[in-house]
Amino acid sequence: MKKTFYWSDNHSTSLPDSLHNSAPRSNAMIQSLHTLLYDDVEKKPAPREEILNVLRRFLGNGRADIRRDFEERRLSGIEAAHALATQADSVVATLAKLSELYNPTSDEAFCLCATGGYGAGLLAPFSDIDILFLTAEEPSKAITSRIEFILYALWDLGLRVGHATRSVQGSVKDAATDLTIQTALLDLRPLYGDFTLAQQLRESLSIALQNDNLSKFLQDQINERFNRHARFGDNPYVVEPNIKEGRGSLRDLQTLNWIGRAALGCPITFQPGPLEEAPPLIPTPAFASFGFITSREAHRALRAWEFLWTVRLHLHYITGRGEERLTFDVQPVIGGRMGYATHGRQRGVERFMRHYFLTARDVMRLTHVLQPTIIMGFQEQHGEMSSDVMPGPKNFCRIANYICPPTPNTFEHNPRDMFRMLDCARKNNLKLHPLAIQQLIRNARYAIELRDDPETSEIFLNLLCEPSADTTKAIPFWLPILNETDLLGRLLPDWSKIVGQMQFDSYHIYTVDEHTVEAVRIMGQIEAGHMADEIPFAYTIAKGLHSRRVLYVATLLHDIAKGRGGDHSEIGADLALTICPQLGLDPEETDTVSWLILHHLLLSQTAFTRDIDDPRTILDLADTIQSPERLRLLLLLTIADMRAVSPKVWNAWKATLLKELFSRVAEVLEGGLAATEQDGRVAHARELARDGLASLLPEETISRFLALGYPGYWLGFDTDTHMRHAHMIHKAQEDNSDIRVEAYSILDRGVTELTVLCQDHSGLFAQIAGALAIAGVSIVDARIHTLSNGMALDTFWIQDRDGQSFEDPHHVERLKNLVEQALLNTIDLKKEISETRHKGTSRRLRAIHVPPRVVIDNTASDRFTVVEINGRDRPGLLHDVTTSLSEQSLQISSAHITTYGMRAVDVFYVSDHIGMKIIDTARLNKIKKVLLNSLTPQTLTNDEHLAVL
Repeated sequence: MKKTFYWSDNHSTSLPDSLHNSAPRSNAMIQSLHTLLYDDVEKKPAPREEILNVLRRFLGNGRADIRRDFEERRLSGIEAAHALATQADSVVATLAKLSELYNPTSDEAFCLCATGGYGAGLLAPFSDIDILFLTAEEPSKAITSRIEFILYALWDLGLRVGHATRSVQGSVKDAATDLTIQTALLDLRPLYGDFTLAQQLRESLSIALQNDNLSKFLQDQINERFNRHARFGDNPYVVEPNIKEGRGSLRDLQTLNWIGRAALGCPITFQPGPLEEAPPLIPTPAFASFGFITSREAHRALRAWEFLWTVRLHLHYITGRGEERLTFDVQPVIGGRMGYATHGRQRGVERFMRHYFLTARDVMRLTHVLQPTIIMGFQEQHGEMSSDVMPGPKNFCRIANYICPPTPNTFEHNPRDMFRMLDCARKNNLKLHPLAIQQLIRNARYAIELRDDPETSEIFLNLLCEPSADTTKAIPFWLPILNETDLLGRLLPDWSKIVGQMQFDSYHIYTVDEHTVEAVRIMGQIEAGHMADEIPFAYTIAKGLHSRRVLYVATLLHDIAKGRGGDHSEIGADLALTICPQLGLDPEETDTVSWLILHHLLLSQTAFTRDIDDPRTILDLADTIQSPERLRLLLLLTIADMRAVSPKVWNAWKATLLKELFSRVAEVLEGGLAATEQDGRVAHARELARDGLASLLPEETISRFLALGYPGYWLGFDTDTHMRHAHMIHKAQEDNSDIRVEAYSILDRGVTELTVLCQDHSGLFAQIAGALAIAGVSIVDARIHTLSNGMALDTFWIQDRDGQSFEDPHHVERLKNLVEQALLNTIDLKKEISETRHKGTSRRLRAIHVPPRVVIDNTASDRFTVVEINGRDRPGLLHDVTTSLSEQSLQISSAHITTYGMRAVDVFYVSDHIGMKIIDTARLNKIKKVLLNSLTPQTLTNDEHLAVL
């Protein structure tokens, strides 16, 4: 008597034609299993491990084929994901059959089903295989044994499995209280067993998902999407997006699928399993065929679906895990694999990421278009319309507190009404109805006709400047709407060129268009006083502003030329000369906007990379700006621009530097004391210090201290700092100590001031910088002063890794001890820094290329040679650079340290050993060569070398 093992060969037909060699391998697996199992009933079944080995070979070979064909572009992302799901079907169904031989038999009904994304027929390489063991009643011991056999075998095969065991009624009950379970069951697909159980579950769920329950389901899906966006970042234009869960991601398309099917009364699909005669087709979004969207919109939806799945599969294969975040290190690799090469001045990775962001925008726009149609169609069918359509202002309609066009074709016949409706909403404090947003998206292309229309330009400028018109509004509402609907890109063709444009660095966290929208939002907050606690002086300046329109237009256009190659400030200034008149600005306003764009980086670059105590710096800046009003406008634009890059970029120290720079330039522009007339200032600073110290220190000690500092010292610090230095010097003399280190946290500036008093010597700066590098400290500024008695008084302003001052006393003491040990040569700086460096930068950030660059300028200062160094930031960089400067016999007067993501910009004011500028060309060339070498140390790892190259 024989016991046969049944298997249908039909499952291989569900694989794509491009996997022509998968079917033979599937048949080979079947044949191997037949050999093992087609045996006399008296003989024991083949050893479990032999069965698993056959399945391992099938999985390994099949997955290798799928990956190869996908990476060689013979398979699309959808086809590859479907092939992986189909292969998993074969394995799961095989194990279900094998469970009959290895476990007690039972007459109980039992159905093994795929659920979730796997149930929908798509599987990413490292995603979970979600399965449901469906029973009629509570499972018996025999059924439980079979389930355990299947699960243990799947785990032994190295598969990630999400599983549940429920009865039909238990599934319906759990789905009623858990949206995750309910959603997973929408794509239920039976693989093995009694398919009537799956049919019963489908019918029960369909009955349960009616009327109020269906309405609740739709709202729950929308709420879940909202909460998911909040968790994964509501902004879809962050430069490292989550392609599965973020806004504009695959999950948003799936959500549209679920609510569309539910609203149409077909929430549960019942796709035939791979063992039936009709294998499942490669799945596509059902909403594309609902008839609710145009053929153009359906085409874009399918294109987005395909693109996102292709990116997701590349991401899994490259990282070797179920990674869903598109990080810096994988972006160039995926872009290269998908054929995005450098084109003109735009890098391949930036072209790829722009395609991604435009796809995310398409998904968001599809949501705006499709969701209101689905929801309102459902409400009309069930008599749930909450409000009647009422006449609204300016011949528009009003539904509750929402405004919408009177007919769907209103904007097509009169595109100016799109902007009139927005202006109506602005003036009457009304929100846009979802149908209004839908119609704006569908008719945005007609806005091209309005580019030279004065009425449209006036409305647009009012919408742009809206953020501060009503102080009860914390954010601008209209600019994101104008951008997402594409009205802005159609009205301003130059804007469309920066939509989705990314910058491949770790400094800018948004795309160029989103950064600009954020900058306008920040500007509105500043003007309305919502950021008065964070930037109080900016709020004061904004209150007396005379050129609001100019400021907002300049903020809108300040990065309009990004991605075109060359200096985006210069190109943008030229573009403004054309754009501003089209928007209705007069010649004077146009000139000011162009000037602001040309110089929008001037204040930040000066404040953070130049010595603002140097009179030449202030005079040059005043000569460029010339007008107090332009200075105010430029300061506000600078703050909004910086704050919009990332919340982490702005801090109290940078605010302090900008405020100080603003005050000094304003003083010159307003005809006050000239920056070159220093003698009176120095004398005044000394008198203030004397008065403050009069009751604290002996007169002889005070007089000795007042004679120590040179003019640059007295002008470089305030009175409180002078007094702290006097006490420090006095204590050092009392203790007869050669080295004294003190730290003082300045909380309102967000920095800790570290002051070192010791005998001046070559390499002093490098020693201190090395000690701070070991401690993981970020140096943001430094001043080097040699007193008249030969002692060095060096001041470093430092922050922790979060850009804050140090408040933990134990941490501060450790810093001081490390500096003292470095100055006493009791620690090996090179060894310690090397160990710190070997901890390395994350692989994610090593992918960002930062070319080394050294610029030497002898015109920026009357007394010093200014050396600017650009390179990849890393532990010990400042130590390496300052060591090189010391080895070239250069004296550092001041250092200004700035980081832009992974790019460090360090500026040093240096002189030779007798205090003169370096003017010899040969020596300048040698200094430049040595510094360039110091930017690429020999201790880099192989990966870091590749990143630098």
